Amino acid sequence: MDKKEILKEFGRNLKAERNRAGYSQEGLAEKVGLGFGQHIGKIERGETNTSLTVIAAIMDVLDIDFEKLYDRHAKKFN
Repeated sequence: MDKKEILKEFGRNLKAERNRAGYSQEGLAEKVGLGFGQHIGKIERGETNTSLTVIAAIMDVLDIDFEKLYDRHAKKFN
């Protein structure tokens, strides 16, 4: 799996978990401390490789483990 596909999969999973938790992109961005929802949208579309600190904040807000966003054992990284 290439880097672009990893970002897309991560984004799809983030969107599913965000929706499950009942957050809008703007609501999640505010809780994470980003201040605007556009960044969450870019992550969900796989357009940006976000920082580890943002990922950690998202996991805290959504109360999920990393495996909900990306299962490294399910895919091979090239």
